[in-house]
Amino acid sequence: MEMTVNSTLSSLSYFILEAYIDLGTLQYFYFAITLTVYTAIVVVNILLIVLICLNRTLREPMYMFLCSLFMNEVYGSSSLFPFLLVQILSDIHAVAAPFCFLQIFCFYSYVNIEFCNLAIMSYDRYLAICCPLKYNSVMTFSRAGLFVVLIWLYSSVRCIINICLSLRLTLCGNVLSSLFCHNYLIVKLACVDTELNNIFGLFSTTLSVLVPLLPIIYSYAKILSICFSASSKMRQKAASTCMPHLASLLNFAFGCLFEILQTRFDMTSVPNALRFFLSLYFGILQPLLNPIIFGMRMSKIR
Repeated sequence: MEMTVNSTLSSLSYFILEAYIDLGTLQYFYFAITLTVYTAIVVVNILLIVLICLNRTLREPMYMFLCSLFMNEVYGSSSLFPFLLVQILSDIHAVAAPFCFLQIFCFYSYVNIEFCNLAIMSYDRYLAICCPLKYNSVMTFSRAGLFVVLIWLYSSVRCIINICLSLRLTLCGNVLSSLFCHNYLIVKLACVDTELNNIFGLFSTTLSVLVPLLPIIYSYAKILSICFSASSKMRQKAASTCMPHLASLLNFAFGCLFEILQTRFDMTSVPNALRFFLSLYFGILQPLLNPIIFGMRMSKIR
């Protein structure tokens, strides 16, 4: 089913996903497990969004950022799980080219929004701990809303540019060694010069890492410097405030690492079950654990 004739992406009708294995009768078991996980992610995240929106005591910038985070979990998991459910029951793992690029847009923007959201949350924690008297004047509710809008807009524009650069390419095949669509894997199929894609990809990746990472490093450096000179009670308060955010950030970092390993390196020597888990870690653990982490650790939500 692999295409052997050169084809532009505008005329390409489908891609084949070759990472799927023959599940046999177990496909219904995996379908049930996947559906259960997806339902849990959607229900728990939407429940917390409704709770934050309806409860007047949670009308604070921090909870607006949390609401944005939970909305992004629903958005990201919905770009993966319905597609995955169809593929588990399908015998031919093909995906229409327009839908493939829609999934790329959703998945890549989800990753960018997640990282930027965690970055602005770290800055919010820095203001609350290190500048408590200025917090209400610096981080107003309207300013927090503007930050959220800019995060979603910035991430969407970057992904649109990436996809537009890929759409101009001529491909020599249509087989992707993945469980879902990846822009990087599509660029690797190109028969033409991909220098522009590579340059923008490098610039975009550097930007997507540095822009959120710098405020995270700055915020936690300031928080640590305050904690070292503060009382024991102050250190405990800072730790309880920052722990959920740090746990989410570390989980996100592991997801990024696994995703890079999957797409950049040859993983054929890794057992299929482990490869399957590593591919889905990003879409399962982050949306599932974030509501638990913040719901269990934050007293107002609890």
